[in-house]
Amino acid sequence: MPRRLAPAGHGDRPREACGVFGVYGHEEAAQTSYLGLYSLQHRGQESCGISVSDGGHVRSKLGMGLVGDVFRAADLAELPGRLAIGHNRYSTTGRVSLVNAQPIVVDCQVGRLAIAHNGNITNAVQLRDAMEARGHIFHSTSDSEIILHRVACAGRQDLTARIIEAVQGLEGAFSLVILAKDRLFAYRDPHGFRPLGIGRLGGAWLISSESCAFDILGGRYERDVLPGELVVVDERGLHSVIAERPGRLAHCIFEFVYFARPDSIVFEENVDKVRRKLGRALAREAPAAADFVISVPDSSNSAALGYAHESGLPFEFGLIRNHYVGRTFISPRQSVRDQGVLIKFNPVRGVLRGKRVAVVDDSIVRGSTMRKLVRMLRDAGAAEVHLRISSPPIANPCFYGIDMPTREELIRSRHDVPGIRDYLGVDSLAYLSLAGMLACVKSPARFCTACFSGDYPVPVSEVAGKFRMDRDL
Repeated sequence: MPRRLAPAGHGDRPREACGVFGVYGHEEAAQTSYLGLYSLQHRGQESCGISVSDGGHVRSKLGMGLVGDVFRAADLAELPGRLAIGHNRYSTTGRVSLVNAQPIVVDCQVGRLAIAHNGNITNAVQLRDAMEARGHIFHSTSDSEIILHRVACAGRQDLTARIIEAVQGLEGAFSLVILAKDRLFAYRDPHGFRPLGIGRLGGAWLISSESCAFDILGGRYERDVLPGELVVVDERGLHSVIAERPGRLAHCIFEFVYFARPDSIVFEENVDKVRRKLGRALAREAPAAADFVISVPDSSNSAALGYAHESGLPFEFGLIRNHYVGRTFISPRQSVRDQGVLIKFNPVRGVLRGKRVAVVDDSIVRGSTMRKLVRMLRDAGAAEVHLRISSPPIANPCFYGIDMPTREELIRSRHDVPGIRDYLGVDSLAYLSLAGMLACVKSPARFCTACFSGDYPVPVSEVAGKFRMDRDL
């Protein structure tokens, strides 16, 4: 049975952007996609799916839950073919239901197509309303289906030309993989919001949101799909065309702060190295009078190590995470739900008792989880708790493929930094500055910092951008 998943709004973390994967030219494309999605599980835990082509037929298997829950060996055996795409979903638009699981499949003039999408199309409501007025019928509430409709009704005969026509006019963030019976396509929006990389595995080509999916297969990372680039893989190999000229580049800085796995390469940089730089920069900006440094595992481990090395303080394991809970825990009883922090983390009392502790975390969203965590550290005997955050305060919601709370729900909208310190109950609190964060990446001007700075690269309104598309359709 699929594990039950937390509903929207549960927890105190931004929900990840989805994960997409593609493979061309592998005799076991379904099994390859399964392993790739396993590596990308952190990017989406609500649903998953794989579509495979044997050169004549496109078959799919989708389900609610984690990759290991949805797929069995028998399922993969029923998906023969040498090319496939896969998807892990964390909804940023649309209802949490099987109808919104991806890949989404459609039959049209050019045959059966399947699409998997990572991102958020900010003008989806307007596009969908216009299509419905012309008689289009939608089967899901996901913005991804809009792209397939645009491909199906494009005026060109060639499929590559149809896809180019379809992506022009889309706004927001969209990294795509599209499967036809004999070809694999990958596209990245002209701003490059979300990561998308190209890899090789022997004679096979791989596409993935993160390079960690190549590693599990024994493949190698080649390069990123360029912003505005449409990559086509067919019997002649890999070739590409620039479908749209790159606009203002706006790579999501939060991939480095929190989302991506530390062993991945995204935006052509190693995530672990960037996170250690964030920790070192934080230590220089905000030293703590503490006995040692601990992380809030696992996402802040690298930043905490960087902070410890730069500050000269020892790194200790003060919190142990229960990995069997992950981000999927939910209880029907409110009294038990309130104990979620205790279920997910346990303090190491022998380490904490009587000590001044510098706690490094990557971000604070609502603050409710951190407040409980600080109380836990106090109850375990910590004499002082000094909180250091390896990113600036989150002051604005994201409209480009990350499910963050509304602006009113963000703790920074209700409190200044001293007020957040008092609400959390810590002895001191400091965030990394925006300039300090950007100095840790190779090309600072190429990154989107809207959730911190309010500078949105693609104009959106909260009504148009934070839609849910869960109208009674």
